[in-house]
Amino acid sequence: MRILVDIEEMPWDKALEITQRACAYTNHTLLPEALERWPIHMFEYLLPRHLQIIYDINAYHMERVAKMWPGDFDRMRRMSIIEEGHVKNINMAHLSIVGSHAINGVAAIHSDLLQKGLFKDFFEMDPHKFQNKTNGITPRRWLLLCNPNLADLIAEKLGETWVTKLDELRGLEKFANDQKFLLSVAKVKQENKMKFAQYLESTTGMRIDPSAMFDVQVKRIHEYKRQLLNILHIVTIYNRLKKNPSMDFTPRVVMIGGKAAPGYHMAKQLIKLYNNVGRVVNNDKIVGNKLKVVFLENYRVSLAEKVIPAADLSEQISTAGTEASGTGNMKFMLNGALTIGTLDGANVEMAEEMGKDNIFIFGMTVDEVDELVKKGYKPRDYYEKNDDLRQALDMIRGGFFSPERPDLFHDVVDALLNHDRFCLLADYEAYIKCQDEVSALYKDPMAWTKKCVMNIAASGKFSSDRTIEQYAREIWGVEPSDFVIPPPYVDPGRSDDVDEAPTSK
Repeated sequence: MRILVDIEEMPWDKALEITQRACAYTNHTLLPEALERWPIHMFEYLLPRHLQIIYDINAYHMERVAKMWPGDFDRMRRMSIIEEGHVKNINMAHLSIVGSHAINGVAAIHSDLLQKGLFKDFFEMDPHKFQNKTNGITPRRWLLLCNPNLADLIAEKLGETWVTKLDELRGLEKFANDQKFLLSVAKVKQENKMKFAQYLESTTGMRIDPSAMFDVQVKRIHEYKRQLLNILHIVTIYNRLKKNPSMDFTPRVVMIGGKAAPGYHMAKQLIKLYNNVGRVVNNDKIVGNKLKVVFLENYRVSLAEKVIPAADLSEQISTAGTEASGTGNMKFMLNGALTIGTLDGANVEMAEEMGKDNIFIFGMTVDEVDELVKKGYKPRDYYEKNDDLRQALDMIRGGFFSPERPDLFHDVVDALLNHDRFCLLADYEAYIKCQDEVSALYKDPMAWTKKCVMNIAASGKFSSDRTIEQYAREIWGVEPSDFVIPPPYVDPGRSDDVDEAPTSK
């Protein structure tokens, strides 16, 4: 707007029309506190002209709102780009919506919740602007590059065109009862697990059993992603083993990886708690190799490329209605890990694609979470009614995992018992039961591997090729092309230049 109005001297209305046609807004979060709000006093000091333009855009926007809903001042307050209060802020999401011709979420449930909740007023004003574009991942990196043995196995059955036409993976469904193929898939998985175990030992000195189930949760550390629910499961099965060391138990290596925002105290507490639980579990001779707890330090793409092909179980356990989409869930699916998860983000579409028999779904739905909160959620009631949950929380709060500082995790447990914003305690029992189903199935390798194949076969929708084609056609207004643009040093008229590197002169 500044360039068009101030430099190009374009009429204001025309400048806004061009700006809106040029811009589109993709939302990536349902959490209101994660949306950017910039203080007016900072804008006034750093970007005074931009602030004037924002005020003008908001005046235009408020005029439209007033015409559509005369006298509805509460709606005008809710929809304003400028938020009044002790500190006046610019709501950057509202500015993005007003300044764009298209707004989209990144999974079907996410886009639906934006329209019904977070941006309901804006959807009622301009429903034609709102779309969905479910996220995708590139199969070149997340299968061909990081899991070449599985890629070769698929190519033997389907050829190689699936690399750019991922829907062709559906062809694997006809091999889901082929025992020879299932054995080959299981062999690739086991080789990947052995490689990762060797990598882990060489980099950390920790030994893990490649025959145990690799149970992996790798993502940003955040309360809504519920790494703490995973920790409560670890403590629960640890207590079972301590109570009955000879019980029938499916060995597990639980791995959590991810980074916390620098100022996010609770996220750092969760990392500390997980490592302390691991310290106790990993050094308990009664438990031995039946249960190991690993924190994957410095989680990054290069580490993801190693652990995802080796994973048996993918943890996607956010509270329903909080995760926009997720892409790690798709990477695990493509590499033949089974998912334990809630009906949240892209998990919903994954379940639709693969069939609910091939995914472990547990917990409340979005509507059930809303209902629970509306009637008055009392997390302490769940604590009082469930002996295993009460024992786990009492151990954490009582300093069992932090004997050098018994009060270290008081704030973690108190937050759950008194508030529990993300309903961990309400979903705990369902999660534990679902994990028991996971353990039971893992004892049947052929049945487990069949579901792995069904997961891989259903991954076609989640290619970034499909996502980008939809953005191109439905938002950017261009037709996708597979034409490869040559590097700037290549002469398009000379075929022998393609592999030449630029020379210094």
